[in-house]
Amino acid sequence: MILLDVLASSPRLEKIVNSLVEQGSLLGWTIIKAILVFVIGRFIIRMINKLVHRILTKRDFDPSVKTFVGSLVNVTLMVLLIISVVGALGVQTTTFAALLASAGVAIGMALSGNLSNFAGGLIILLFKPYKVGDYIESQGVGGTVKEIQIFHTILLTSDNKNIYIPNGSLSSGVVTNIGREPTRRVEWTFGVDYGSDYEQVKRVIESVLAQDARILNDPAPFIALSALADSSVNVVVRAWVKSPDYWGVFFDTNKAIYATFNAEGIGFPFPQLTVHQAKN
Repeated sequence: MILLDVLASSPRLEKIVNSLVEQGSLLGWTIIKAILVFVIGRFIIRMINKLVHRILTKRDFDPSVKTFVGSLVNVTLMVLLIISVVGALGVQTTTFAALLASAGVAIGMALSGNLSNFAGGLIILLFKPYKVGDYIESQGVGGTVKEIQIFHTILLTSDNKNIYIPNGSLSSGVVTNIGREPTRRVEWTFGVDYGSDYEQVKRVIESVLAQDARILNDPAPFIALSALADSSVNVVVRAWVKSPDYWGVFFDTNKAIYATFNAEGIGFPFPQLTVHQAKN
């Protein structure tokens, strides 16, 4: 009752209260409208992303192109959604664009790394130093290429870790593509005791290699005495295999050589130190 009496006795205060209520209701509707724009926009973006993915899949594009285009479409749509939400909040898009233009230098400096990564992604798609499914090594890490996005390439390591490498670094740095060629050369170095018969060692190694059908005959395996080391005579062995068979052949041959050398009486050396005591 006291509040009503105050409002009735003060038309100016009543006008202020009415104005605040009106402004509050307008602000609330503006916020609700912006939230609706964001929610509906996110739903539309998900639908468009699914449609783009389905179209790229049906057209049988290269997986590298699929991931790059999909990432590009998603980022573009998110930028448009942000502009739409800003517009729904009552900010004039022309004013918003003017603000972006006035801050262009600062934004350009802040995004210079991402712009170089975007350009690097285009270079990777154009010159194809690697593609999705290749095993590569770069920046001190290695893994199978899982996705090529607009800013990063995602590698999946052998222990199931995802590594994100900037495209700019990959396009301008050294990349070793291990999975591109159909064949790879496997190399071992076996150390045997001094006094071992080299010809016998060579025959044993040749017999082990001949028993593995995964080892290619062309080019023929290469065996040679590579070094007279401090504690061993080192024999280098090189053989060619299909790329998917690389690690299987490497580990299986190590196991076979160890068992066969022991059966044939060929000793594996270990570091030794001979101490001579001076006579007084």
